[in-house]
Amino acid sequence: MRAFNAELSKLFSLPGIWLAFLIGAIAPAVIAALDSTAQKEEIIAGVSTRLSEVGYIGLALGVQGVIILGVLAVSSEYLTESSESGGGQQITTSLTVVSSRLHFLLAKAGAVTVTSILLSVVAMMTTLSATHLVLGEYTPAFEGSKLLGAICYWTFTALLAFGITVLTKNGTIPLAVLIINTSVVSFSFLLSKVTKLALYLPDRAGIDMFMLMSDSFLTPFTGGLVMFAWVVVIFIAAAIVFHRRDIAS
Repeated sequence: MRAFNAELSKLFSLPGIWLAFLIGAIAPAVIAALDSTAQKEEIIAGVSTRLSEVGYIGLALGVQGVIILGVLAVSSEYLTESSESGGGQQITTSLTVVSSRLHFLLAKAGAVTVTSILLSVVAMMTTLSATHLVLGEYTPAFEGSKLLGAICYWTFTALLAFGITVLTKNGTIPLAVLIINTSVVSFSFLLSKVTKLALYLPDRAGIDMFMLMSDSFLTPFTGGLVMFAWVVVIFIAAAIVFHRRDIAS
């Protein structure tokens, strides 16, 4: 518990964490508002074919905040400190305090999990508010099970970013790839045109937890299990690599 509290305190001391919260709170709300505005006439007329996506589309595409969170939690450990502080890396100090590398990773992953849940709740509040602001009385009811699925999606996305950053020991690559995949072009979507196996990729399976896509064939529960399985596999791989890695290299 002491290691978890330390990692949580360390995470909230990072300047970049507030950027993650700002993007996480605003991005999904803006996307939801734009989508609601585009659909408003059809929704009022009762002919919208995408009514079930209203609001949720923002939670699906606006996960950049938790991606930054997951990457930042790891990459900050490898930043070189100032010469006044000895010019070393935080990771050396962290592993001196917490000798077990697995314990260290679990504590840091726990801090990322709690913070990403908090951020997803904030995002839901801003998204629901933005959707209601645009649609008013025509705002569809948001189901509790779908909102829970969205929380899981955001949390698993943060943990995937966390695990990939541990593997790469670099924040730039996972940050660029994951943000491009969620906001510019979905590699899962492109691959799904070639093979249906792409629908089992983590981001695509995760969206099935709270959105009904035209090509969906996974139930919300199955989609959650698939994405969780990816998180477990990535974390195990990251733990093995981290355990064998020479931190000083």
